[in-house]
Amino acid sequence: MATDCVFCKIVAGEIPTQFLYQDDEMVAFPDIHPLTPVHILIVPKKHIPSLLEMEQGEAPLIGRMALVAKRLAKEKGIAERGYRLVINSGPEGGQVVPHLHMHLLGGKKLK
Repeated sequence: MATDCVFCKIVAGEIPTQFLYQDDEMVAFPDIHPLTPVHILIVPKKHIPSLLEMEQGEAPLIGRMALVAKRLAKEKGIAERGYRLVINSGPEGGQVVPHLHMHLLGGKKLK
């Protein structure tokens, strides 16, 4: 855990949130600044700062995150209409929190 990482604090229960999904590897919760009616963050429990720092052995995690996104999209009723998955990497890539995470966006037509 990175002591100054907001997502590590959420994972540790130091910052309260509503978990929409949780298992031994990851959690999912609503984004506090949603861009779409459904905007969920899927966050590994292990602190990985970004895709740049991801190790070869951690690559399957991205696939599991996508499967969690698929499950949540079905639960939120947006799977059939469509949704977007986004991973921002680094400041110029739009990554605000330096902890790997995936955005599930949907509930309206995206451009």
